[in-house]
Amino acid sequence: MSTTVRVAVVFHSGYGHTAKQAQAAARGAADVPGAIVDLVAIEDGNADAVIAAVDAADAVVFGTPTYMGSASATFKKFAEATSAPWGDGMRWKNKIAGGFTNSQNVNGNKENTLLELFVLAAQHGMHWVALGEYGGWNTTAGSPEDLNRLGSFTGAMAQSDGDASPDFAPPASDLATAEALGRRVAQVARDYNAGRHATAPAA
Repeated sequence: MSTTVRVAVVFHSGYGHTAKQAQAAARGAADVPGAIVDLVAIEDGNADAVIAAVDAADAVVFGTPTYMGSASATFKKFAEATSAPWGDGMRWKNKIAGGFTNSQNVNGNKENTLLELFVLAAQHGMHWVALGEYGGWNTTAGSPEDLNRLGSFTGAMAQSDGDASPDFAPPASDLATAEALGRRVAQVARDYNAGRHATAPAA
């Protein structure tokens, strides 16, 4: 019997590119049997609604663009607002978490942003799920179409050319990488829930 798991993909997107990543992560999570996926956009003034979505979830995939080497100001404002559930007995403790980010440059110091997301999850007592995909595009036989072409392990990375609209960026390989992350987070959350149910004392 499959265990139901609720996954919230919680993200901010400034120009629509990170939203494409979020949609891909949600598709990946929805591939997992029993997964219920909520796609939740962070906007100025809706922190309470986003926090409520995370409250209801078993797992959360955080997403933000990388601006000047760190998470967007809108995402940071949401992160600071999560001091409320943190101060309320660490309400999100033992939830499963993962993260993704997008920037204009191939590097763009995106790792710094993923580490910000990891620290946010750690402060809430959440269990962080890494991408779990071998790095692509790292041999002469590799190509930009490889899964995890940017070689991230902490979470999913994407790169969008500054003059490309969300209709054309991020590229398909980066979106497939975000799908892989969403799928893995949902699978880990489902397995975690199944294990907790299996070891729960009989009523």
